[in-house]
Amino acid sequence: MSLSENPEHVEKTLFSRWLRRGRSWLRSGTTGVVSLVYPPSCVSCRAATSEAQGLCPQCWSGLSLIERPYCERLGTPFEVDLGPGLISPAAIADPPVFARARAACRFDGTARELVHRLKYGDRTELALMLGRMMAQAGRELIGEADLIVPVPLHRFRLWTRRFNQAAALAATISRQSGRPCAPQALTRVKRTKQQVGLTRAQRADNLQGAFKVLPAMRPQVEGRRILLVDDVLTTGSTANAASRALLRGGAGAVDVLTFARVVTEA
Repeated sequence: MSLSENPEHVEKTLFSRWLRRGRSWLRSGTTGVVSLVYPPSCVSCRAATSEAQGLCPQCWSGLSLIERPYCERLGTPFEVDLGPGLISPAAIADPPVFARARAACRFDGTARELVHRLKYGDRTELALMLGRMMAQAGRELIGEADLIVPVPLHRFRLWTRRFNQAAALAATISRQSGRPCAPQALTRVKRTKQQVGLTRAQRADNLQGAFKVLPAMRPQVEGRRILLVDDVLTTGSTANAASRALLRGGAGAVDVLTFARVVTEA
């Protein structure tokens, strides 16, 4: 710093630096105190862990991560690697409305427990860890996406549940990737029955006309490649219905990213 600078300016600069350091020390000290009072624990079973927002070794081993080789359309894992670009018989026999789907893990064990706690247990903090895992698993789709859109809840379901888990996951992925998120781009205009217990055909009928891109939202969607975000991909009925509505609303293409997906063994 030059001695010729204005003394008042020098004093303000030094004070500003001192203030930033003080805030940093305060944050560090607060974090240390919180760690002593509330030691980090597993987000699934609450066992002690070395870091916050993580899983203990036992719960981590209960995650069935999905990695290549998998179907390039549906994201379902293959038992044998027969080369890149393979499409599963299911995707050929019944092509999905969306272009591609990816999931971080299978919907069983620890993954099932985490989804249920996020969805029904008001454990909204889980969206941070699950969203980060999704951002890693779907980095290829995210890199090509123009806009992130969560699968919406109907307003009555949102009122009873108090939050939309898909929107929470989409917000985390947006922060991780820097891609814009548009929670209002897609609207659930039909109050549907719970999907649990319904067959594939019943799920598709239940979701007929459930989603719509409202006229005010079309400029956000038109011509864009959309990344549709949800917690679980089961039969694909919800993803197909939401993707169809986005395409009708002018989207150029739709990819799907979920935390977990049901995998039916052949």
